[in-house]
Amino acid sequence: MLSLVRQCRAFTPAKQFLGVSNRTLPKNGLVRTYMTPIWRRQPLTNLLKTRNFLKPSGAIIVRLNSNIPQKSKKSIGYWLMTCSGMVFVAVVLGGVTRLTESGLSMVTWKLLGEKMPRTEKEWQEEFEKYKQFPEFKIKNREMTLSEFKWIWHMEFGHRMWGRAIGAVFLIPAVYFWARGRFTPAMKKRVLAFGTLIGAQGLMGWYMVKSGLEDRFHGESDVPRVSQYRLAAHLSLAFVLYTLFLWSGLDQLLPAETITTGCKNAIKAARKFRMVAHTCKGLVFLTALSGAFVAGLDAGLVYNSFPKMADKWIPDDILALMPAMSNFTENPTTVQFDHRVLGTTTLTVITAMYLMSRRRLLPRRAYTAAAVFGALAWLQVALGITTLLTYVPTALAASHQSGSLLLLSSAVWLTHELKRLPK
Repeated sequence: MLSLVRQCRAFTPAKQFLGVSNRTLPKNGLVRTYMTPIWRRQPLTNLLKTRNFLKPSGAIIVRLNSNIPQKSKKSIGYWLMTCSGMVFVAVVLGGVTRLTESGLSMVTWKLLGEKMPRTEKEWQEEFEKYKQFPEFKIKNREMTLSEFKWIWHMEFGHRMWGRAIGAVFLIPAVYFWARGRFTPAMKKRVLAFGTLIGAQGLMGWYMVKSGLEDRFHGESDVPRVSQYRLAAHLSLAFVLYTLFLWSGLDQLLPAETITTGCKNAIKAARKFRMVAHTCKGLVFLTALSGAFVAGLDAGLVYNSFPKMADKWIPDDILALMPAMSNFTENPTTVQFDHRVLGTTTLTVITAMYLMSRRRLLPRRAYTAAAVFGALAWLQVALGITTLLTYVPTALAASHQSGSLLLLSSAVWLTHELKRLPK
């Protein structure tokens, strides 16, 4: 609409001012209905004046304002949902890369991407670089060149997918910004998205770098990335995914509200929204604890459920000193925390679902609550199965993907509750 006003003030021809042709004008009679009376009201002397002839009519501006922004919102919404879907795939690829122990195969990092070896000589040179680092020296001394190629391609695919996310985000963002499609609030979000994508890439390399350092000297040391950096890398991905999804829903599926004069019903609905946000926070916290489980390979200890080696609380839960270090460095404690958080989250989500059946909520919120509850039970079932079967790659990747699906349903539910009346 702002561009139309600027064109009008510049006294451009009417066809350019309208920005449409006869073929693109709507044929429902709405514009013609408004235009005919407007021009008939103009005295002939006024029509002969260029200034009055080009003066914009409020009817036309309102008509165009109801169409163009709606198309822009949909285009922006589809773009944001595409970005969120790509982040989802990146999380899955990252989980598979970790489970196949491919993450340390590429020992260099370049902003625009590493060159893939083409000849056998180039592959051998890349393999020689890998041999200089702890993972090969301590763990993979018997690895062949063909085996190295496989893990290298896994890591290469993960990195290039991350760079593809940056391109798919950046190019449309520049276009929409230049065309004036973003509101001031959306501009701030776009800047935040870009910052998070850049930070995610840097954190990914910072995480990999921790596994390449010469710090594995104990007999039982296994070369791996820092669990702290892994948790930070995964958390950034989850935050980025959540923001993309929330913003995409804003554009494509605006939240509904409820219409009621009962203050108690409104008050109960707002309290339910607080519970839904609490569930979302618990899902995020449980997923974060899962990153520590992955970083320490804690899923390979105490493969029984619900007890851990016939005990509810294992003996070595506080084996490290100082005691607080057990929560992030002791595999037993990390797995125990993940179990407790998972069980607590499931209980709270189930209570939330039962509560939703007794509250007046927006129409789609009931569906979102049901999906949220069902996915919570599925996620716990996947987690237990993964533990009992000693963490097979397919199940473990499904469990990690399930955590993101669960978070998606939590975001959807809380988004549906954002417009409750005060």
